Amino acid sequence: MTARTVAKAVLTTLVIAAALYLVYRLRDVVILVGMAAFVAVALAPGVALLQRHRVPRALAILLVYVGLLGGAFGLGLVLVPPIVEGVETAVADAPAWVADIRDSEALRRYDERYHLTDHIRDQSDKLPRALDNAAGELETVTVGAFKRLFELITVLVIAFFLLLDAPRWIDALFRRLPLEHERRARGVAQEMASVVGGYVVGSFAIAALAGLFSFLMMKLLGLPFAVPLAVLMAFTALIPLIGSAIGATPIALVAALHSFPEALVVWVVAFVLYQQLESHVLGPYVYKRTLRLHPLLAIVSVLAGASLMGILGALLAIPIAAMIQILIREYVRLAPPRPEPAAPATEAA
Repeated sequence: MTARTVAKAVLTTLVIAAALYLVYRLRDVVILVGMAAFVAVALAPGVALLQRHRVPRALAILLVYVGLLGGAFGLGLVLVPPIVEGVETAVADAPAWVADIRDSEALRRYDERYHLTDHIRDQSDKLPRALDNAAGELETVTVGAFKRLFELITVLVIAFFLLLDAPRWIDALFRRLPLEHERRARGVAQEMASVVGGYVVGSFAIAALAGLFSFLMMKLLGLPFAVPLAVLMAFTALIPLIGSAIGATPIALVAALHSFPEALVVWVVAFVLYQQLESHVLGPYVYKRTLRLHPLLAIVSVLAGASLMGILGALLAIPIAAMIQILIREYVRLAPPRPEPAAPATEAA
């Protein structure tokens, strides 16, 4: 090994280390750009659909944005009033829940053992004061909300320019490759874009179905707070693998307080049946057909993403793992086969 080779290896290592350190220092910016790229890939099919109707690309992107903002605004107009009304009702009915627990013979035994009503009464008495104290934290909440709003606007702006110019950049990059490599690179890029688009559409469809199922079941059982709990169920269902179970827990608590054990048993049975449908029909369609991702890799990726970036990491973990799997599969497919070992001279004789 020559001194030039050693110097080149050391220089390459230093450059890689410096690049990784720079990425670490700019990790907030990198996360925003990564989120913008994810949004751009997810919205690309809608933009392409409008372009097929001879709509200019910039106008198509703006129309998709307007559609998203209009849908979010309309959903807020429909959902916010019932949610506010449900919270106000919960505050007013908290003392009555304590009396219901004392009237239930089944729950009374647990109350006498664990003193549930004393704890609930204490918390319900503190609830109005807690709400007053929460109003005093409005400044902090407002600053946080403006920060998140600024990040959202930044992500949308970056995604707009990525949707507008990234196809030309990628096309110019692919054209610099040899013809055979260009075809393979375009195929891999198209497959990765399909993975992200299919995951986004499938995840939102599953979340909407989970919210609708929860709302109908709560209405059928006569449970209160159907709208806010169904919205919570839909949002938590976006978290892969465990989101539905998280959203079902507060509904089970409300069912137990409303009618124990009838409503609780019916809800648990219905939710278990829904989980079987989601696990064996809906989930495989999203994660197997669109992502072709092994279940073990999906679980590990969700755990890793959640530990690194919380809920956002859990949401992005599966499509990122699927794209990494595509790259690894393509590398393995293109790797040259290992040469066969030479046969001994005696065997050849």
